[in-house]
Amino acid sequence: MSDARRLGAGLITGAADDDPSGIATYSQAGAQFGYSMLWTTLLTLPLMAGIQLVSARLGYVTGRGLAANVRAAYPRGVLLGVVALLLLANTFNIAADVAAMGQALQLLLGGPAQLYAAGFGLACLALEIFMRYATYVRYLKWLTLALLSYVAVAFTVHVPWGTVLRELLLPRLEFTHATVLIVVAVFGTTISPYLFFWQAA
Repeated sequence: MSDARRLGAGLITGAADDDPSGIATYSQAGAQFGYSMLWTTLLTLPLMAGIQLVSARLGYVTGRGLAANVRAAYPRGVLLGVVALLLLANTFNIAADVAAMGQALQLLLGGPAQLYAAGFGLACLALEIFMRYATYVRYLKWLTLALLSYVAVAFTVHVPWGTVLRELLLPRLEFTHATVLIVVAVFGTTISPYLFFWQAA
């Protein structure tokens, strides 16, 4: 089997971590605060890498996913609590993703964002239920190429790199309600609970 054909669920799941709600959160941070929130990357990037590394090593060493490891090491109540919290977090995350997709389409076409969101939700559900897994994976794998648009944008738009470096390394910290809210949102969307589970799996 060629290397390209081996790419599948792992590539798609990893790319899915760059979800619409995350893009919406980072866009709102940039729109509200400009470059002044860049300092969060100095914390979120190593934390995210560390969590992924620990989760992946846990799965590699034990041969089990995170839920199976929790079941083996803790009482059943802890497992049920962890899985319930994951289910709740994933439900909110999917709702935020679908809502962000609806709002993005509204920016392009106008019209009701809620109707677009409902349409996206139904379309995703129909594809997952009625399309063959192998076909769905093939399309999703090609859609991950859309992430290259980030690189294209960096070379297309004018970026004031001096300002970027200054705000990254010498941040102006303001502890207002809006700042705290966006910092929590950035950390929450960057280090999300399902990240632990899929990386271990």
